[in-house]
Amino acid sequence: MQSEFAFLVHPRNTLRADMGILFGRPFALVPEVAWRTALKHLPVPPMVTGKMSRVDLPGKVVGRIITVPLTPTQLLTMPRTQVQARISAAIDKARDLGASVVGLGALTAPASVGGKAFAKRKDVGVTNGNAFTAAMTLQAMERLTASMGRDPLIAIVGATGSVGSCLTRLYARKHSGRLLLVARNEKRLQTLAADVHGNGVEARVSTDMADVSKADLVVLLTSSPDALLRSEHLKRGAVVLDDTVPRNTDARLLSERPDVLIVDGGLVEIPGFDLRGNIALAPKLAYACLAETMLLALSGHQGHFCMGDAHVDQAEHILKLASEHQHLGFHLAPFRSFGKLIQGAPSRAPAAPVEELVSWAV
Repeated sequence: MQSEFAFLVHPRNTLRADMGILFGRPFALVPEVAWRTALKHLPVPPMVTGKMSRVDLPGKVVGRIITVPLTPTQLLTMPRTQVQARISAAIDKARDLGASVVGLGALTAPASVGGKAFAKRKDVGVTNGNAFTAAMTLQAMERLTASMGRDPLIAIVGATGSVGSCLTRLYARKHSGRLLLVARNEKRLQTLAADVHGNGVEARVSTDMADVSKADLVVLLTSSPDALLRSEHLKRGAVVLDDTVPRNTDARLLSERPDVLIVDGGLVEIPGFDLRGNIALAPKLAYACLAETMLLALSGHQGHFCMGDAHVDQAEHILKLASEHQHLGFHLAPFRSFGKLIQGAPSRAPAAPVEELVSWAV
């Protein structure tokens, strides 16, 4: 039986613009430093900034978008106990509004150790959305590499993270090919490479972003408030699948490297839903982590789902739920780059017109 859900988001580092969008243009005149100080030191409560309903159930709210009032930098640098208390307050609000499952969007997931900080909660289920994100990222990789010719080198940056480790194992289960696994911890990289090596998969590891310049396809899966991928990290004609929020690619790359294609990752079509509010996407689109939360609620899931590292069996389960609810959407969206539809890209179907984007991180 379907239940209600909530999904947590947070503002970007450009607070003035975000607060102006949320509360009205005069709020954008407040100095940036004042907003940062207020969010860090004042007891600003979590806010409902969006409501979702099904097209076939008009007027009935089935989900809510709840904003945690912290910037990306604050989420990753403030004392962890303070950050997790803020996130927990947002989960409390979701529960009190009737949600039985809460999804952790953007940096609320790594800030709570992939949700494991809330593992002891029995009052509401929590998921970090990473299982469906890994599954959708694999589908995007398959679509992009189909036109690359023989044996492209795929670099997975953030390979040992929750999404990256699941994605690597999903890829190795279905495909042969060459992988470059990139992350900070070499021991974890070696363990992951050993797990997937064989059956036609050649997995090399690196802790140096400079090695990414050898890759034909670069998949970004890191948790950072800043852009990490720079022009010198990219091979001529490379394709970048940026599956990070906040994104780890800067729009300046479009002018610095016109030979490179940058694709927004993790986007899912949800034509069966309406959103009142804005999550920085064109209409009828959702991030895969939000879609995972929605699917769990649609199936009546009880308890936690994906916490910490995502697992292959979780990805396969959420894909099964997506198939069962395909009349509402939940398939990979046509490719976009910095929010704009990519003409001529490998795509499933025409997409809705791109609307002006609002800068919430989800």
